Amino acid sequence: MDFIQEHLAGYGVSEQMVVYLSNIIMVLCIALLSIVANLVAKKIVLKIIIHIINNNRYTWDNFFLEKKVFHKLSHLAPAFIIYYAAPIPLYQSFIVKFALAYMIIVTITVFNALLDAIDAIYRTYEVSKMRPIRGYIQVAKIILYIIGAIVVISNLMGQNPLILLSGLGALSAVLMLVFKDSILGLVAGIQLSSNDMVRVGDWIEMPKYNADGNVIDITLNTVKVMNFDKTITMIPSYALISDSFKNWRGMEASGGRRIKRSVCIDTSSICFCTKEMIEQFQKVHYLSDYVTARLDEIHAYNIEHHINRESKVNGRQLTNIGVFREYVQEYLRNHPKIHKDMTLIVRQLAPGDSGLPLEIYAFSNETTWGVYESVQSDIFDHIFAIIPLFGLRVFQNPTGQDIVNLKERKEYSAGY
Repeated sequence: MDFIQEHLAGYGVSEQMVVYLSNIIMVLCIALLSIVANLVAKKIVLKIIIHIINNNRYTWDNFFLEKKVFHKLSHLAPAFIIYYAAPIPLYQSFIVKFALAYMIIVTITVFNALLDAIDAIYRTYEVSKMRPIRGYIQVAKIILYIIGAIVVISNLMGQNPLILLSGLGALSAVLMLVFKDSILGLVAGIQLSSNDMVRVGDWIEMPKYNADGNVIDITLNTVKVMNFDKTITMIPSYALISDSFKNWRGMEASGGRRIKRSVCIDTSSICFCTKEMIEQFQKVHYLSDYVTARLDEIHAYNIEHHINRESKVNGRQLTNIGVFREYVQEYLRNHPKIHKDMTLIVRQLAPGDSGLPLEIYAFSNETTWGVYESVQSDIFDHIFAIIPLFGLRVFQNPTGQDIVNLKERKEYSAGY
């Protein structure tokens, strides 16, 4: 400033004009210098940094470029020049305050981008699915924003930031109300993470929120679930603590998925096995040993107890439903897609209006949804096809076609 004023005075400029012209020239010089500094930071320094990051053997530092950490950091160059070279005494305090406020805001954006980059780097590791840090990152951002806002306001007011911080005690109730969901979400996030209740990629089911799908993101306030129909359900984090939900991770980790489905047998088709039926059953690979052993056991029992075999009511007999149940049991034991180390039961449930339910309770060794459904369908395709060979019928309520067929038979009989 003194150098400019001396040269202006040497050219015969009046003292009053020297002050105004020197200030204008100084502002223009600082503005030009700020533009040059900004260009150097963005066109030279930033390109060098990008070149170094793109050509090294590490991959984690690419996330700093993706989140534009260095791009935002380059905005500090002109702000530093303006801050340290505020020329006009009348407006120096005003310019310094706004330059400092601008630097603080840029610093906050840099730290915000840095936290995003840290989160992105952390997500590249498998542990991120078990211990997500997205909620903690968001808490850190909230704290960063609050501190930044206090420092900016105190700078513009010319007050010590500690004075404003001491006044926040009176606003604690308001802050608790404003950040209620965030506080609840933080507590819930800590509990979810520490107890390993849910991870990114888990299949969860929460009917209260119509959620049935895979967890794709866990944040401070919400858990994002992509349902199987490709819709997105947002669940409050604290709801996973206060309400119940089903996590299918245990099923996927066990390697077995449960099959629990019934076939309803028409009870009027259940009967004792005839000699012809027994001969037919002995030709079935899964039944030959069973039928032979059971016949020997029944024959020995009837002889021992002097059973009169002229009536089938007396003594013990094979039934078609019993043989069929044993066949399904052996069929599942030999099925390559049924888990052999898990529960396998073929049982009768209580008979009702829909006949006698014969339930299959087993586990497929395929947990993928599509493959599991295919395995289950193949098993029941075979069961429905094999039932008539045992003299059994599947129960089915009469349909419109059944009534038409019955009417046609009646009309045919009457005409005949």
